Amino acid sequence: MTTPIPSPPALPFLGNLTALEKEVPQRSFELLADQYGEIYKLNLVSRTTYLANSYELQNELSNEKRFTKAVTAALVEVRNGTGDGLFTAHNHEENWGIAHRLLMPAFSTAKVRDMFDDMVDIASQMVTKWERFGPRHVIDVVEDFTRLAFDTITLCAMNFRLNNFYKETPHPFVTAMADFLVESGYRSNRPPIANTLMWGSNAKYQEDLKVMNELVDQLIQDRKDNPIDKEDLLNIMLNGVDKKTGKKLSDENIRHNLITFLVAGHETTSGMLTFTLYYLCKNPEAMRKAREEVDEVLGDEQIRLEHIGKLKYISACFRESLRLTPPATIRVVESVEDTTLCGGKYAVPKGARIGIVASKCQTDPKIWGEDAREFKPERVYGENFEKLPQNAWQPFGYGMRACIGRPFAWQEAHIALACILQKLDMTMHDPGYSLELKQTLTVKPKEFYVHAIPRNRSTSPIAVAPTSTLIGLPKVSKPAEEQTEPETKAEPKHKLYVAYGSNTGTSQTFAQRIASDAPSHGFKATLGTLDSIASHVPTDGPLVIVTASFEGEPADNAAHFFDWIQTLKGHEFADVKYAVFGCGNRDWVRTFQRIPKAIDETFAERGAKRLLERGVGDAQAAEFFEAFDTWEADLWKALATEYNIEVSEDRTPVVSGISMKTVDAGTSRASVLRQGDADLGKVVENRLLTSPNAPAKRHIVFELPEHMTYRAGDYLAILPTNPLRDVHRVTAHFQLSPEQQIVLSSSGPTSLPVDKPISIFALLSGYVELSQPATTRDLRILSSVESSDATKATLADLQAAYAEKVLGKRISILDLLEAHPDIQLPFGTYLEMLPAMRVRQYSISSSPLYDAQRPSLTVSVVEAPALSGKGEAFKFLGVASTFLAGLHPGDVVQLAVRASSAVFHPPEDPTVPMVMFAAGSGLSPMRGFLQERAMQKKAGREVAKSLLFFGCRSPHEDFIYCESDLKEWQELGIVDVRPAFSRSSADSLGCKYVQDRIWHDREEVRDAYDHQKAKFFTCGSGKVAQGVKKVLTELIKEAKGFTAEEAAAAFERAIQGRYATDIFE
Repeated sequence: MTTPIPSPPALPFLGNLTALEKEVPQRSFELLADQYGEIYKLNLVSRTTYLANSYELQNELSNEKRFTKAVTAALVEVRNGTGDGLFTAHNHEENWGIAHRLLMPAFSTAKVRDMFDDMVDIASQMVTKWERFGPRHVIDVVEDFTRLAFDTITLCAMNFRLNNFYKETPHPFVTAMADFLVESGYRSNRPPIANTLMWGSNAKYQEDLKVMNELVDQLIQDRKDNPIDKEDLLNIMLNGVDKKTGKKLSDENIRHNLITFLVAGHETTSGMLTFTLYYLCKNPEAMRKAREEVDEVLGDEQIRLEHIGKLKYISACFRESLRLTPPATIRVVESVEDTTLCGGKYAVPKGARIGIVASKCQTDPKIWGEDAREFKPERVYGENFEKLPQNAWQPFGYGMRACIGRPFAWQEAHIALACILQKLDMTMHDPGYSLELKQTLTVKPKEFYVHAIPRNRSTSPIAVAPTSTLIGLPKVSKPAEEQTEPETKAEPKHKLYVAYGSNTGTSQTFAQRIASDAPSHGFKATLGTLDSIASHVPTDGPLVIVTASFEGEPADNAAHFFDWIQTLKGHEFADVKYAVFGCGNRDWVRTFQRIPKAIDETFAERGAKRLLERGVGDAQAAEFFEAFDTWEADLWKALATEYNIEVSEDRTPVVSGISMKTVDAGTSRASVLRQGDADLGKVVENRLLTSPNAPAKRHIVFELPEHMTYRAGDYLAILPTNPLRDVHRVTAHFQLSPEQQIVLSSSGPTSLPVDKPISIFALLSGYVELSQPATTRDLRILSSVESSDATKATLADLQAAYAEKVLGKRISILDLLEAHPDIQLPFGTYLEMLPAMRVRQYSISSSPLYDAQRPSLTVSVVEAPALSGKGEAFKFLGVASTFLAGLHPGDVVQLAVRASSAVFHPPEDPTVPMVMFAAGSGLSPMRGFLQERAMQKKAGREVAKSLLFFGCRSPHEDFIYCESDLKEWQELGIVDVRPAFSRSSADSLGCKYVQDRIWHDREEVRDAYDHQKAKFFTCGSGKVAQGVKKVLTELIKEAKGFTAEEAAAAFERAIQGRYATDIFE
């Protein structure tokens, strides 16, 4: 008895067409695989296709006696250009056999070795271009690797130079071919009648074909008119005679194969190189190992043929990249006869078309483990690769119809990457970039940009990139030495380098403050990420480092730097002078300040001179900002002493590095229409989840741009604006028109928009934080400007009792200015005192299996009484939550998806249960996890029952989703919900908090861990997380009879690979 193959719900006439994303259908295939499992069926109007997604199926479908290659879907349309060329020929077409027999020897390893010099020639052109353009140049990696692959295949195969690296724009063939492939994909997914009606698209399609044919016809004719004595591919096709048939290839088939080589020869190689460079940039340890291997094998020599075989780790990087993201995404076979799959489980008829989704089959956790989606070259290095099960790794296809050009692509890619790593350090333009795809015939990264920094560079770091992933943020100003500075009494004489590692923006804000203050202390600052100084720490000026730890790991834009300094052995920093300020949260005792401490100690051990003891900032402490203010004041004193800078008695921190001029008095309104761009999301739904008696929590759904994707557990980063109330308060105090247009300029790096007109309203709404509590530094600045004696006395009193009277009551600079209108603070100085607007990250509360383009957020709206006692009109409003609460369907929002920790996702295997702990809006990611499991269950997959421990106030006030999703999912059998009601504990078995309910149900928790091998997750505040940790430790203590110390140590061992947290404050 066979099992029916599952299929998504279909629409009349259209079938499952609407289940596929238009731009990147590969994403849809993968999401459907996550939902339906190892195999599913799609009805695509003119064809029925099965999709296979497991190693077991990939291995079985590689039996060429039962299954043969099928030319289907987009390849049928690609035949309009490539005809019966090697890649798109049907098995029965004679020309395939002739061409295969003639050309197979030409792509042998020995013949490809003869192409080595030409490959080095083209790779050197690319590297030279990157070197000459300099480290500030933004490199479009896909475009340049495409140029590399095109120039290499035309030179090696046809002895023709396209010279793409000497032109501003690619050769017309390149553009025409890309458009041709995209349209071929579209045509394959449209009903046939729709294709006949799209006259404009058809005309463009034919024009692209004409451009492609003209080039290859020119190549063929030129070779006939000017023959050369070289056994390249073109000569073999023109002159070769098939020994089996005695036939030669026709001019038409030669044209088809030339186009095939240009298409297939560039698509896969450029994709492989781009994906590999992406993974190396995202994984600093792998990048370091790859660079060390290149240095060991090549040294300072130009790459030679014998070097290729010694680049074993580089090979592993390519293999791992091809495993995770094979550019050729699907290999289609058809069954020779009626048959069954998976040991008789599924029946498929003769002629059935089965697509093998390589990215899913090659990440099957049964073969590759639960970390199958992570980039780990070691798993395919050396003998580990040899030990893989048969057919586990198939990015180049299989059997008779496997990629004929694999040796060519393999050699070309090794040469290119080795040449790059030998001469250049590569950093991502946006350190927070997460992989996005674009698809033609193959897939490649979308909008992946890098900087190439020469390895024999000067000692001055380059700030190459902002840290946010959001497009449309204020333009980061140029480094200080490139800016036009306002006139000052004395030019700063000393260089100062400020480098930060920051994910959430706090360390960046502190670093920005140091850079902004530098001119008034006699320094000219350059601001950059820690990764921007990896391998070239500056020695011509002091280095100030501000960085944080994230669960004991460095920030995204400090990972390469941290990995690099750990490899140093000598006194590499002997000429460096430095200081470090670290941010962290003391609640996490085991990893508190781990990264700042390690950096500080490593610099000292490697010979650097410490200018100041490491500053320690504890984010959960009342004196967090005060600690930084104190440390910064000590920093300037230490720098003044070290560099013999005279500190003038009349110097005050009120001197602003920001100058301002008015370009429009605001008497007439300038109307500017803002058009949506690729990073603008649209609000679809915004509804209240709680009763009027409870703090508001809202369910908000966004529609993402087409290129953006997410996983359950990821974050949605939102760029908010300040509440209108607070913007109006500022303009009223400074007596400014909100419509007034100004232009800002700066004497140092700044996060404010400089050198372009901007309205006061736009500036205050979107670029600065207005509500953050004033710091002790802010109080000193306010005290230094003109005000009454009474006001100065009040400010002095506030400084003396800062934690209680300012921080504890959330008193902002604006609150103080309104309370003391006699403070004569210039508006420019006020702007410079304000921190830059930060993006806020919220855990996504949905699964892409439910809707890949519409993630939801579950948001607590922060609205609290004014602790300053100013009354209801001045209640405290959370900036981002107030912004989100006020959104309406149709509103456009700047947003970006950011990946969460690699371990904070539901297990790949849905039969592995989850135990989840959450309170309030901490339910957000857990809802996404459960929604994913529900979709898998409805698709017919086996899904384990999970446990959800959830804390809130009352079953009638804020037990969110209890009557909708949670009720449905409990009935579906995928979850058992265990609530704890803090204000109605009688309704939760006497349990008031989550940790109480865990203790009450401890036997089930133990069973889930010991016998069901469950994965554990916590999302909530630090207080919730600490409570959960404490009670789980108590469970161990009770069960094992341990002491408190032994139980704590046992807990740390038990959570390895089994427990993940997502903590917010």
